[in-house]
This record gives sequence, C-alpha cells and structure tokens, in this order.
Amino acid sequence: MVSIPHWWLYADVTDKYRKLAKQAGEVYGADAEKRIIAWRRLVSESRSLPITEQLTVVNNFFNQMDFVDDIDLWAKEDYWATPIEFLGMRAGDCEDFTIAKYFTLRELGVPDDKLRLVYVKALSLNQHHMVLAYYHKPTSVPVLLDNLDKGLKPASQRNDLLPIYSFNAENLWLSKEKGRGVLVGGSSRLSLWTDLNDRFNTMTN
Repeated sequence: MVSIPHWWLYADVTDKYRKLAKQAGEVYGADAEKRIIAWRRLVSESRSLPITEQLTVVNNFFNQMDFVDDIDLWAKEDYWATPIEFLGMRAGDCEDFTIAKYFTLRELGVPDDKLRLVYVKALSLNQHHMVLAYYHKPTSVPVLLDNLDKGLKPASQRNDLLPIYSFNAENLWLSKEKGRGVLVGGSSRLSLWTDLNDRFNTMTN
C-alpha cells in the first residue's frame, strides 16, 4: 500500500467519502481509512462491469474481513453495523457481511427487487446465519453471496441453509418450502434494519 501514490489511491473518491474515510481513520486507526477508500474505488471502478462480475468483486472484497460475534465486537447481543463501521473494525458477523454487500450492490445500480437479505439456519453449524440473494429473474433460483461458503453458488446447491425470512429495502417475506416466500409487510418492521438505515443515512448525508 505504501508504494501506491497518494493521489492515485484517492482518485475517483468523492469529497464526502474522503471525509468519512478520514473520520473512520481517527476512530478505528489509519488502516480503516485505507479500507474505506479501497471500497469507494471498488464502487467507482465496478459500475460498468457485468452483473456477474459485480457480484464476484463485491463478495470477494467484503469476505476479506474477519468474522467476530457482536458480543465480542460491540458488547451487544445483536448489532447490525453500517458498511463504514464494518470496514472500520475490519470485522463483523454474518449480518454485517451481508449488509455491506447489499448496500454496495444497490449503489452499483442493482435493482432492489433483485436482492434480498436472507435470514437462514446454517444446518451444519446449527446456528442462525444471513446471506445475500441475487435473483436474475423473479422466478429464477437466486445466487447466494456468503461469508461461510465464499464462492457464488445458486441456492439449489446450498442444502446446508434453511431459509427463515428475507427482506430488502421495502418488503419482508416469510420463507416457504418452495418459491420466494409470503409477503408479510414492510421491512420497517425489523427494528435493527430501521436503526441501521437511520445511522447510515446520518453518516452519509
């Protein structure tokens, strides 16, 4: 990193995010600033890529972070971090990986109706987990972005995951054995999701 010219590292990064990166560096350390700048460069350089490449690039970038439970990281049983907090700490739990990927793909122009954050039970671990699903078409089998099984795979190949519910910016669904689930209302019913969005909007506006 030290051999990269300073002007190149910060090229194509808006003043808003340069400021946010600097603030993160003051809170989490100098490397946090570099991680956030790297994230912003990824966004800038990935806008014109085909969707399959966007999914791969975003999945691989965030899967470099470390898995740490909320209680150890934030001293809370359950905390959904913003992408800036996640990159700042360079760590988070499955929700934080999934949320960061979701926000990044949305910023890259992926329509919200093609994405869902899916709360599942990881059968091999016997614990709850979260992944991001991308639907090429409404009726297609989604591709999953996951921090456990790091390769992009269709949901039909992930028999180790049992869906419980899913959501995106607008809606909340309870999962069914087949299909995309039953719409049960707006995602605003999820207090952790609402709190996360409020904090992220405050940070970035």
